[in-house]
Amino acid sequence: MIIGVSTASLYPLETEVALEEIGKSGVKNTEIFFNAESELKPSFLDLLLDIKHEYGLNITAIHPTMSLAESFMIFSEYERRFRESLQKFARYSEVAAALGAKYIILHGGKPNGLTTDHEYCEKYMMLNQQTRKNGVTVLQENVVNYRSGDIEFLRSMREILGQDALFCLDIKQSIRSGYEPFSLIDEFWDNIRHFHISDHSLAGDCLLPFNGKFDFSKFVKTLKDRRYNGACMIEVYKNAYKEKSEIFDSLNKLEKLL
Repeated sequence: MIIGVSTASLYPLETEVALEEIGKSGVKNTEIFFNAESELKPSFLDLLLDIKHEYGLNITAIHPTMSLAESFMIFSEYERRFRESLQKFARYSEVAAALGAKYIILHGGKPNGLTTDHEYCEKYMMLNQQTRKNGVTVLQENVVNYRSGDIEFLRSMREILGQDALFCLDIKQSIRSGYEPFSLIDEFWDNIRHFHISDHSLAGDCLLPFNGKFDFSKFVKTLKDRRYNGACMIEVYKNAYKEKSEIFDSLNKLEKLL
């Protein structure tokens, strides 16, 4: 398993600035959260590739800027928007493949009753059919206030799609949805391919690792015992720290557990 830092942790720094900051810090594994449509342009991709190569970065996954609009664009009743979204995900998969990333992280639809679970899964698979042309897989993330924040929906996806239902497990989103992270790991282990990690306590549900009560020793041991060979990305918000160096300090502590 590998541990790294998502560029989302440095938001609102511009995406390329955040990526370079991660590279300068000595971190080798990262995930890129895109924040503007212009960041899909070939010239911007070239800039990211220059940074990747200069610092020897391993980019594990990308997160589309359209995540907040996915419910409206993809999981609605309007077919034309969905077709446009397929093309957008095709471009994201081209960018991901060029960067060496295996996964695109999906927030997905909200619980608005516009699609059944079967219809949702059908669209999820159509996204994957598009992205897998470039060797990239779409992972459904568990997100509070989205359908995926409900464990019953994740179970439904697994029942409908079996091993094709693939997940990114986010610890803070698990806490916000009222689920104990280890219980989700146990139940959905065979479907999990990627982790977003953070800590939590009574002081907040999105803290840097070791600033809360989450048992990271148990977490790392659980993943190592199960021979997990994927990535765990620190993903927090700017109110989780005062200095950026705190992010990299927490990563160093995590790496000592490996």
